[in-house]
This record gives sequence, structure tokens and C-alpha cells, in this order.
Amino acid sequence: MFDSWRGGVVVKVARELKVTPITNGTVIDHIPPGMALKVLSILGITGNEDYTVSVAMNVSSKKFGKKDIVKVESRELSPKEVNKIALIAPHATINIIREYDVVKKYRVRLPKKVVGIVRCANPSCITNSGEPVESEFIVISTKPLRLKCVYCEREILDVKDYIV
Repeated sequence: MFDSWRGGVVVKVARELKVTPITNGTVIDHIPPGMALKVLSILGITGNEDYTVSVAMNVSSKKFGKKDIVKVESRELSPKEVNKIALIAPHATINIIREYDVVKKYRVRLPKKVVGIVRCANPSCITNSGEPVESEFIVISTKPLRLKCVYCEREILDVKDYIV
């Protein structure tokens, strides 16, 4: 809302900012507030791409109070990218857009095993020693999110700092 001076009377005027729809691509909705930039990092988006990327942060949400939204034109996410997003945004929804229509919508799901997308916090873990061993974690808790390395049994609480 902003004040507008009309004919000697101050009138409250509502303004709405609309983000243009994407023709084809992916919309990631219900991202926790402040995490959109981490989602961009997970997707390897730097701002130098040839496609349109829209980011809305701290948008009103009936369900969560506030949320972030990321729209990526001309790109669909790989299962590995979706699993990474699930680690930081467990309530996110993925919308696949084709010719301006939502053709598929689904909620991310945290896998029971997280393979190759999180680095172990233990510098002595075999996965950090240069050996050809892919990191592997078991989800031991979702609230709060806690992962346990299957090799060294180190637990990770602040997972977003260890996503590769």
C-alpha cells in the first residue's frame, strides 16, 4: 500500500508486482525464507546463464508465513539436484512447466540414504582421503535434520554447510 494524492484527498492504493510466467522450465516453491540463494548455489546458477532465473525472497505464504520461490526457465532438475534441495527445503514443491502450464507438481522427499551429495565433516573419514569412495549418509532424524556417515559414523546437524 502507498499513499496517493488525488484531488486533495489521500487515498490508499494497493500495488501488486507480478513476475512473468515462464514458458518452459521449473518453479521451486515453498523454500524456507532466506534459502533461495542456497538453492541457486545447489543448481550451479551464477547469474551468467543464458536463461531467465527469477528469485522471490520472503514472500507471504498462508501455510508457512514466509517463503522463497525460484523460477528457472528452460531447465528441469536432475534427481540429484532435487535430493540436495530436499536437504535444505524439506517442504519444497517442484513444478514442471511446459507451454506455460504446470504438467507435473510434486513435493520433494528426503531420501533415507544420502549418497554423493553431502561431504563428511570428519577430515579423517575415508571419503575425504582422496580414495575413490562416494560419501554415504543415513538420515537418522528429520526434525532437526541429522545425518550419520556410514563409514566413520560422524553425525552432521547443519547439513546445508556440507552439501557438495
